[in-house]
Amino acid sequence: MAEAADFQGTSPSPARRWLRRTGAVLAGTPLLTGLLQLPAASPAEAAAPAAPRAASDDGSVVVSVDSLTPGAPAEGDTVTVSGTVTNKGKKTVTDASVGLRAGSLLDTRSSIDTVAKNSDDIGSPVGAEIDDKYTEKFSKLTPGVSQPYTISVPADELDLGQDGVYDLSVTLTGETSDQPWEQTLGVRHTFLPWQPDEADTKTKTTFMWPLISTVHMTAETGSDEEQTPVFHDDELAEEISPGGRLDRMVTLGKDLDVTWVIDPDLLASVEAMTTRYEIPGENADDKNAVGGHQAVAKRWLTEVQKAVADKEVVALPFGDPDLASLAHHGTSVTGSLRHLKEATDVAAGTVESILHVTASTDFAWPVEGAVDPSIIKVSTSAGADKVITRGDTFEGGRDLTYTPTAPRPIGGGTTAVVADARLSTVFDGDMTRASASTQAVQRFLAQSLTLALQTDRPRSVVIAPQRTPSAAQAQTMAEAIGALQDSTWSQPQDLTAAAKSKPDPDAGTEVPPASAYPKSLRKQELPRSAFEQIARTQDKLDRFKVILSNPSRVVTPFGRALNRGMAASWRGRPAEAAIYRSGVETYLDTLSSQVRLIEKSDTKLSGRSATIPVTVQNNLVQGVEHLVLRLTSTNPTRLEIDGNAYEEQPIAVSGGHSQSVKFTTNANANGRATVVAQLYTQDGRPYGQPVTFDVKVTEITATVMLVIGGGVLLLVLAGFRMYTQRKRAAARQAEEREQENAADAADADAGDAKNPEASDRRPTQESAPDTREDAPEQPSDPAPDTAPESADPSGTGERVDR
Repeated sequence: MAEAADFQGTSPSPARRWLRRTGAVLAGTPLLTGLLQLPAASPAEAAAPAAPRAASDDGSVVVSVDSLTPGAPAEGDTVTVSGTVTNKGKKTVTDASVGLRAGSLLDTRSSIDTVAKNSDDIGSPVGAEIDDKYTEKFSKLTPGVSQPYTISVPADELDLGQDGVYDLSVTLTGETSDQPWEQTLGVRHTFLPWQPDEADTKTKTTFMWPLISTVHMTAETGSDEEQTPVFHDDELAEEISPGGRLDRMVTLGKDLDVTWVIDPDLLASVEAMTTRYEIPGENADDKNAVGGHQAVAKRWLTEVQKAVADKEVVALPFGDPDLASLAHHGTSVTGSLRHLKEATDVAAGTVESILHVTASTDFAWPVEGAVDPSIIKVSTSAGADKVITRGDTFEGGRDLTYTPTAPRPIGGGTTAVVADARLSTVFDGDMTRASASTQAVQRFLAQSLTLALQTDRPRSVVIAPQRTPSAAQAQTMAEAIGALQDSTWSQPQDLTAAAKSKPDPDAGTEVPPASAYPKSLRKQELPRSAFEQIARTQDKLDRFKVILSNPSRVVTPFGRALNRGMAASWRGRPAEAAIYRSGVETYLDTLSSQVRLIEKSDTKLSGRSATIPVTVQNNLVQGVEHLVLRLTSTNPTRLEIDGNAYEEQPIAVSGGHSQSVKFTTNANANGRATVVAQLYTQDGRPYGQPVTFDVKVTEITATVMLVIGGGVLLLVLAGFRMYTQRKRAAARQAEEREQENAADAADADAGDAKNPEASDRRPTQESAPDTREDAPEQPSDPAPDTAPESADPSGTGERVDR
C-alpha cells in the first residue's frame, strides 16, 4: 500500500550549521573519547540527566498541550508550549514540576502514528528534560483541580540536530504521600517538525476545501409566478449564519491556497433563500412559515464569491451523488445513470451563474476515496476523467520506500488522483478541545515533513479531508494549512495541476477489486429500493410533463430533487432518506391528480341517439394540453360511441378551469351498457384514473305510440261530449224562459179587461221601443232570446268560445 512507505531519507545539513556543529564536536573531542563505548543518543538526550522513573499507578495526572507555537520552528524562534495539568488521582501531588523533553527523531511515518496512539503513556520512552530553568513549579496539585502552565524555550536550546520530526514530551513530575520520591505522574507526547532551511525540492501540496452540506430543499414550490421554494427545515440558515459551520469554512478558506470543491446544490439552495422561501409547520395542517434569513443568505453568497475569486473551483455533480451506492445498487435499475449525467450537466452552469467563476467538472469524488472497478466505471460515465481516491484503499506499487506522487493512470484515459490517507484523516474526530486540535496540527505537520524527507523526487501530494467538516475541524484544518504554507518543505498546488503532474512509473495503477471495498462503507450505501423509487418517480414525471403548457415549472424542481435523493449525505440516515424520496413521489402524485375526470352517475338514454357529456377538471396553475379523452362502450352491440366502440377527442384545459366534452351515442337495443372514460397522453399512455358509469337505454316502440295516440283521442271525445251537453242545456233554458213570458202576457190581458184604467197607463208607441221600423207593437211579441254576456272570467278548466 502507498501509505506503507515510511522510510525517511537524510537531508544534508546547511553549510553554516555544519561548520558550527563541527567546531563544537572538535572542541569536545577529549570528552568524547571516554564515551565511545556508550550507546548512541540524540543530542538532547545526551546533554540532560535521565528522566525520573514512572509512577506505578500509570499516570494520575493528565497533561494537555493546548498550544504549541510556532508549529514548525526555525532557528532563532522561541517555542512556547501551554496547557493544563489535572490531578485525576485521590492523593495530593507535592513538589510538582512541568518540563519539556526533546526525544528521539521519528524517521518513519508509522513511528509518528505509534507516538500519536500512545501520546499519554507514561511508560513510553521520553528524552531528558531540557533544562531546569525551563520548567514550571507547583507546590501541590489538589485532586480534581486543573492548573495552567506555559513554558517557553529558545529553539537553539533544544539542540535538535538533523532535519526531521522530534518527539516533544511535556511531563509532570512530583511526589505523593505514599510514594515520597520524584516520579513521572503524567506525560503528553506531541511532535516538533524541524527543518529551518528551505528544502532543495519542495513537495507540491494540494488541499481540497469542501463546501458541501446535507439536503435541505424539497421538490415543492409555490403556485406564484416566482415558484417560492419550500425547505424541509431551516438548518441551512444556521450553517451560513456568522459563526456557523459553512460561514467558518468561507471565512477561513479565503486566506488559504486551497482548491474549492463545491456541491452546486448548496449554492442553489442558498440562492433560493435570498428571496422568499417557506418551511412547513410542525403539524401537517399548519400553513408554511416564511423563512426570514434573506440577508444572511445574500451576505454568505457574497463572501463565497470573494473567497473563490482567482482560485480553482471544482464542481461536483449536483447534489453530490453517492457514486459507490450507484455503482453497487443503481446501475441495474434503468435510468439511474441518466440522473448522474443530468447532475453533472447542470453543475458548471449553476456554479458559474451564482459565483461568476468557471468550475471544473472533470473530477469525481467517491465517499472516502474508496473505489473498485464498478465505481471507477460509474464515476467516469458522466464525463469525469479523474477520480479522487485515497491511499489506504489503493495499491501503492512495487515495495516503494516512499509515498509516490498522486496521479496514477489506470487506463481508458482515466487518472486516479490518490490522496494521502494520513494527511486526509488527521482532522477526523472531536476538535472542540484545544488539546485535540493542537495535536492534530502537529501530527499533520510531522507527517508532511516526514513524507517530504523520504526522497528528493518531485512529488504532488493531495489531501482530501472529510466532506462536511465541523466548525472546529475547519479551524484546525486552517491552522495546519497556514503553518504548512509557511513551512520550508512544501508549496501549494491546484488540484488540476496535481492531476496533470508526471506519474511515478513505479507507483501502482491497479484498481482494487470489489472484495477489497471496505465493509463499513458498504453497510451505509443506499439500497436498490432507493434507486427503484427514484426511477418510478421519474417515470411519473415523464408522463406528467408532456401534458403541461410550461413543463419547466415542474421538470426543474423535481429533477433536482431526484438528484438530491441520491446524495452521499444520506449515508448513515436511511430512514430520513426514505422519507425524503417518498415525499418527492407523493407530491408529484398530488400534482398529477389535479388533472382528472369528474365522476359521473349512471345515465338514462331515451331514443336511438343522444349525447353524453364528460368533464375534465384542471386544478393546476398552468394549462394542460396534448391530452386525449377516450369514451369507450364495453357493449358496442347495445350502445355505440359515434358509430364505433369508442371515440377520442383532444383536450386542452386552462389552469384552474374545467371543460366538458360531448360524445354522440347510438342505441341498438334496450338495456344497460357500461361506459369507460379515460384520459391518454399523445403517446397513448393512460393518464389518471378512468371513470366508469352505466347507461340505461330505453327505446320508443310502435306500441308506445298507439297507447299515446289512443289517449289523445279519448281526450278529444271527452271534450266534444262536454260541449254538446252544455249546448243542449242552454236550449232548454231558453225554451223555459219563453213559456214563462207567454204566461205572464196572458195574465196581463185578463187584468186589463177587469180594470180599463190600467190600460191607459201602458206606454204609447213613441215612448216604447220598437225593434221594427213603423211596426206597431204586438201583444204577442216575445222577449229577447239570449241573456247578456257575462264579463266574469270563465271557470277553471272551462273552454270559452268567443
